[in-house]
Amino acid sequence: MELTFLDPVYARPAPYACAYLDTSRDVRDPEAAIRLRRRHLREDLAQQGADNATVGVVDDAAGTDREVSGRHGQAIIASHGHLALVEELPDPPAHDAARFGVLPDVMPLAVQHAPDIPYAAATVHRVTHPETGAPEELEVDFQTGRWPSSTVAPETCHHRSGPAGEWPKGAAEIAVELAELVHRKGAEVIVLGGEAWARNVLVNRLPAPLRERVVTVAGDGHVVGEGRALLEQELSDVFRGRMSARDRARVETFRSRRLQHAGAVEGMAAVVAALQRAQAGALLLNTPVDLPVRLWAGSEPTQIALSAADLESFGVLSFQEEPPGAALIRALVRTGAELVVVPREELPLEDGVGVLLRYTDPGVPL
Repeated sequence: MELTFLDPVYARPAPYACAYLDTSRDVRDPEAAIRLRRRHLREDLAQQGADNATVGVVDDAAGTDREVSGRHGQAIIASHGHLALVEELPDPPAHDAARFGVLPDVMPLAVQHAPDIPYAAATVHRVTHPETGAPEELEVDFQTGRWPSSTVAPETCHHRSGPAGEWPKGAAEIAVELAELVHRKGAEVIVLGGEAWARNVLVNRLPAPLRERVVTVAGDGHVVGEGRALLEQELSDVFRGRMSARDRARVETFRSRRLQHAGAVEGMAAVVAALQRAQAGALLLNTPVDLPVRLWAGSEPTQIALSAADLESFGVLSFQEEPPGAALIRALVRTGAELVVVPREELPLEDGVGVLLRYTDPGVPL
């Protein structure tokens, strides 16, 4: 998974205020609940030394995702009185959290982006008009996204309709449009729901290479609430336990290189050493995330170590202890490395982390 969506965060200067809160709308009087959460966040950030301007912009942004219904959360990152990033979270945090520090604690946000599968979803409905006696119509809705972020940040939903009796022709036209969208967005999977006959006609009109990516589902595709993805529940079933093709390839490469004892390392000490040399191509991270070690960080992304003494030995003059996730993610983003989130039961890693190396000897790419 690429982490370029975090670039706006590191474009802002330190220190940062980071807030994670539950902004679910499926509770009684959600506005009152969110007001209470906002107050606690303000108090927490102020006690940690955050300036009034930064506390204010975090407070103003909290709960502004009113257009998103149902269960979800929100991540807010601000610096020097300006917002750096505001995102809805597919799942609310287990506990609201606020932190003010030199590094932004974006690990929870990054993990919620995984597995980051690009997809297209479409559904076909039959519409009758008994009150007017007009001919039956077929309506098609289709949408692309990246799972699971798109559940609460859906892209534009395209709507088409036409006479049911002319569906073979209409399906061919929609197949061309859908195929173009799939190619443009790089969708790995095409999830189709709705009426079986009409759905199957649409599948047969798709280019042959795309038919292999199709997964059909029984759902009618009606969006469960405002600001939610098309076929949300069906997508959840399809993607449960699945990784993106990109991440799956990296996991298999890691397995192979680990067997060969070349090009892949694991354990926090080895991972930190690779990050110090900007040697990491991708960090593999076990979930649930458990990083009990302490990490120290300086002003540069490669200034990361297991102890203050290590950084002093490198000649780093200014540094501080940071949450391990914050230090790791900054190093990944600023050195152009990727993050691969993999369940621990699928690939257990020493200390829960491993790295695919860009090179083993200076100047010798892998």
